[in-house]
Amino acid sequence: MLEINLETKRDTNARAVALTVLEQILEEGAYSNIAVNKALTQSALSPADKRLVTELVYGTVARKITLEWYLSHFVEDRDKLDGWVYVLLLMSLYQLYFLEKIPAHAVVYQAVNLAKRSPGTSSYVNAILRKILSQGLPDVTAIKRKNKRLSVQYSLPVWLVRALLEEYGEERAEKIFASLYTRSKASARVVRPERLEVLAEELGASRSLLSPLGLVKEKGNFSQTRAFQDGEITIQDETSQLVAPTLDIRGDELILDACAAPGGKTVHMASYLDQGRVIALDLYEHKLALIRENADRLGVSDKVETRQLDARQVSQHFPTEYFDKILVDAPCSGIGLIRRKPDIKYTKKSVDFSSLQEVQLQILESVCQTVKKGGIITYSTCTIMEKENQEVLRKFLELHPNFVQVPLTHSQVDIVKDGCILVTPELHQTDGFFIGQLKRLS
Repeated sequence: MLEINLETKRDTNARAVALTVLEQILEEGAYSNIAVNKALTQSALSPADKRLVTELVYGTVARKITLEWYLSHFVEDRDKLDGWVYVLLLMSLYQLYFLEKIPAHAVVYQAVNLAKRSPGTSSYVNAILRKILSQGLPDVTAIKRKNKRLSVQYSLPVWLVRALLEEYGEERAEKIFASLYTRSKASARVVRPERLEVLAEELGASRSLLSPLGLVKEKGNFSQTRAFQDGEITIQDETSQLVAPTLDIRGDELILDACAAPGGKTVHMASYLDQGRVIALDLYEHKLALIRENADRLGVSDKVETRQLDARQVSQHFPTEYFDKILVDAPCSGIGLIRRKPDIKYTKKSVDFSSLQEVQLQILESVCQTVKKGGIITYSTCTIMEKENQEVLRKFLELHPNFVQVPLTHSQVDIVKDGCILVTPELHQTDGFFIGQLKRLS
């Protein structure tokens, strides 16, 4: 691995930091958000340079398949290159063709400077980049096989292209693909509804079309504001904000959040409670700590209890007919999060859907035994794949005739399908998300 000491002055260059982070992600399998946050925290970069690092890392990862296809026409044998050199070429190619404001000569100059860390490499990097600039990039539309062409064009694995084409049809699937390169909005949830208009004006934000408590901005960081520090808002995607209201919480219920970390939905549910309580579960103590931290900051810690427990074992640890309401925000493929977490698309495989469905059904099977007669279970995921969503509910209902589906509605009718909430990324430039609801009859 190319070693870059982030503490030395000569390595505070944004591209050097970005190169290190990209190698961690592409060569070592690090999570993009964690690697970026850690590097920026350690660096002495200016705010502008930190924004550049973020753009270079997320942009290169998001366009990885496209960039690799382009580069394959200019690099004869990738396997002969050191990993960091290949990553440097990918990052440079991203700047040349996807960042219009950076002059080509600046991209080449910086790449050559970075390549000088290894003797003899700078001339090779210079030659490849100048060859690309002189010859231009190959035409993606010349790829004859449709799935391959769309894979390269939108930098999505072929299996995912195929799956989304089958599920949504070519026209809508392509809109979904294209939407993944629309910059995510910043979004936040207002804790006290009566403060919504005041905070919207203070923060220069607009009201969300999806969430009655949501604020959105095209640019910006809500977490750096006074309102966030004072606990008046919390960072939560618009789609995630739709979950707690489906439970119609009255104030004195005992609620189970079966897969709770990091706690955004937990504290949202707790905000509706007076005498009630949310019991929040997760497998790992460090994730439970995040839930408690969230609850403390928003002043609902007296309404939240955390327990370290696998949600598939709920029925072994709680009495039957114990909870009034249950949320299962199930572990899933995360396909709906690709815009914000682009490395997801490279770490998942098509076979994941079947194994994930098995886990999702196991969780529902366990928790359903502990909900009271007349009680409801809200099931949600951050994926847009039917196999993890509607199909899970159908299979559950086939096995449990004492449950029925509760139809959900929303003022934005384009996100309602078959009595469920299904938000695909192209509709409102949000995360992809699914919500369905079940009710126990007897």
